[in-house]
Amino acid sequence: MTTHTDPLTGRGRATLVLEDGTAFTGLAYGAIGETYGEAVFSTGMTGYQETLTDPSYHRQVVVMTAPHIGNTGVNDEDAESGRIWVSGYVVRDPALRPSNWRSQRTLEDELVEQEIVGICDVDTRALTRHLRESGAMRVGIFSHTDESAETLAQRVREQPQMAGSELASEVSTKETYVVPAQGDRRFTVAAVDLGIKGMTPRRLAERGIDVHVLPADCTFDQIQQVNPDGVFFSNGPGDPSTAPQVEVLRQVLESGVPFFGICFGNQLLGRALGFGTYKLKYGHRGINQPVLDRTTGKVEVTAHNHGFAVDAPRDGEPVQAPAGEQFGRVRVSHIGLNDNVVEGLECLDIPAFSVQYHPEAAAGPHDAAYLFDRFVELLAKHSTSKTKENN
Repeated sequence: MTTHTDPLTGRGRATLVLEDGTAFTGLAYGAIGETYGEAVFSTGMTGYQETLTDPSYHRQVVVMTAPHIGNTGVNDEDAESGRIWVSGYVVRDPALRPSNWRSQRTLEDELVEQEIVGICDVDTRALTRHLRESGAMRVGIFSHTDESAETLAQRVREQPQMAGSELASEVSTKETYVVPAQGDRRFTVAAVDLGIKGMTPRRLAERGIDVHVLPADCTFDQIQQVNPDGVFFSNGPGDPSTAPQVEVLRQVLESGVPFFGICFGNQLLGRALGFGTYKLKYGHRGINQPVLDRTTGKVEVTAHNHGFAVDAPRDGEPVQAPAGEQFGRVRVSHIGLNDNVVEGLECLDIPAFSVQYHPEAAAGPHDAAYLFDRFVELLAKHSTSKTKENN
């Protein structure tokens, strides 16, 4: 094998190859080796540490559209989970050194430590435009080979596709744990971990909620053992059409316990109600996505990370849930303003709602934080009604 080293940076050469044969040459960034995944792009100008540690990015190679990455380094406070989940990382211009008072080490050192193969000095604008036009696709990054792009593309095409992949079980907690309420405890919530971000139970705990985080393969009986005032389904990776949690969620809805879901949880609510889901051409990823909340008429700037969406009527008019009369009427409560994608569901006859984006919003924005308050209001209303029934 011939070694190619850039004389200015000392970095070795690396190659990125898409499944359609398109290839980009750059420099090795992070660990040396090879990696595969689905190529997706994130439009966030900041928050790269939160992106890297978001379990929803499991088995994806993330292309950052912001050209300069790594300025603020890495710290021990901002991670959304215990490890980096992306399969690979693509940036144009990595920072020479971090410059932030909270920085504890460089981004590249963290990538090397966690064995994340990346590539830099790539025309990420051209790569992003190609993914927008052709759609998200499988990709490989290679920093230790002289094989031809054609040979590498064939290896990329041998990798599993995202459509049809069940991945939530691969990122979920294996054991139940509790995030205790801050201050006076008001409610108990069973949160099913499909790839939950660390900030989410923290946002619930800030509102006086004991959060019992359960594994993705939990049963309805195990949820009931928590004696929850409400149930929460988190974000997560994979194709919602493969998720076994849909049947568990139907049992939750039939029980009358209030439900709130985000991202993957929104897709599963859609499927539990009888709607379909489909794969988006290139998805929504980043912290600058505009969404209309039809309940208030306000436009929110929101954080997204999803490649699938719910297929439901988008005119905002209530319809009978296709899965059965027991679920009552449902309407699309939020809509994406870039492409009219369903961004939220609201059940009108049972206590359940969901959104496709991330109201915990680490590293921001915070326009959607009110959704946690909306969930608390639903819990309080249901608790009051249950007390009256018992009396």
